[in-house]
Amino acid sequence: MTIPTGQTSPVLAQRDLGEGQSGSGRPQQGSSVAAPTPLTGRRTQIIAIYGKGGIGKSFTLANLSYMMAQQGKKVLLIGCDPKSDTTTLLFGGRACPTIIETSSKKKAAGEPVRIGDVCFKRDGVYAMELGGPEVGRGCGGRGIIHGFELLDSLGFHEWDFDYVLLDFLGDVVCGGFGLPIARDLCQKVIVVGSNDLQSLYVANNVCSAVDYFRNLGGNVGVAGMVINKDDGTGEAQAFAQAVGIPVLGCIPANEEIRRKSASYQIVGAPGSTWGPLFEALALNVEQSIPQRPTPLSPEGLLDLFKADDVGRHVVLEPATIEDMRGKAYAPKPSLEVIYDDA
Repeated sequence: MTIPTGQTSPVLAQRDLGEGQSGSGRPQQGSSVAAPTPLTGRRTQIIAIYGKGGIGKSFTLANLSYMMAQQGKKVLLIGCDPKSDTTTLLFGGRACPTIIETSSKKKAAGEPVRIGDVCFKRDGVYAMELGGPEVGRGCGGRGIIHGFELLDSLGFHEWDFDYVLLDFLGDVVCGGFGLPIARDLCQKVIVVGSNDLQSLYVANNVCSAVDYFRNLGGNVGVAGMVINKDDGTGEAQAFAQAVGIPVLGCIPANEEIRRKSASYQIVGAPGSTWGPLFEALALNVEQSIPQRPTPLSPEGLLDLFKADDVGRHVVLEPATIEDMRGKAYAPKPSLEVIYDDA
């Protein structure tokens, strides 16, 4: 549950902006510290959480943000998933108007978008949803970009929060969903995964994106992994160790958690059965230091699992033109004219 020894130095939000950087303002090669994005009034930790669709990002973030608020932190939760399920869970099943939807309606009416139109509160947590297009009616990534442009127009970089938590799909690879990593819009990335190949494949892709943009001079690092639906088989732990990131918390595969989450109940409240788990997770998220991960090759990722679990015994057999044309296929003579050399 805890961050490994040696990674509990003072929190990122208390670090100097220039630490780990060269004179050009870009990080030195191998630096593991991200340069915070300053907001007025305090040093804000802006954290993007990525994971495979359905792996439990929204569940994790809704409960984490709720616990942080009960601990006295000022928290803004921004859902960046077109499903808009992050705030729906936080608000007990009630969907709040999305930024994209509200912006369209206000524009049609010739009215400006105001904070109260898109941001809502519950027990100290401030939350909003970017939203996205209907299926087949637009690009979700462009919706993300438009949403952040609107946040800028609402004064995002002047807001006063301890934490801004961003919920992003990790298995959508278009540029909009990679915005926080590509444009240094956050300091930390946290991946949510489980002991299954597909969620770890997505987590590894996110680590690859972070490593790629660090090579280009970016500042974002991976602060760690949250293992959700943990059944104790250990593949996610092995992945985190292999890529060089700490495990920030393990949420067990538990029927009570599943039922309460499905009915839009917060399980991470102080004094509840699962309160101590989310208290520890909140502390680990606060103290985590963003690392430059070492993503695995496809073969290295498969090696975390037993061969029978992931089909490594399968041999690639090349197809032939006879396979493609059918059994009655007979080669036809070429009509190409070939001239002898003069």
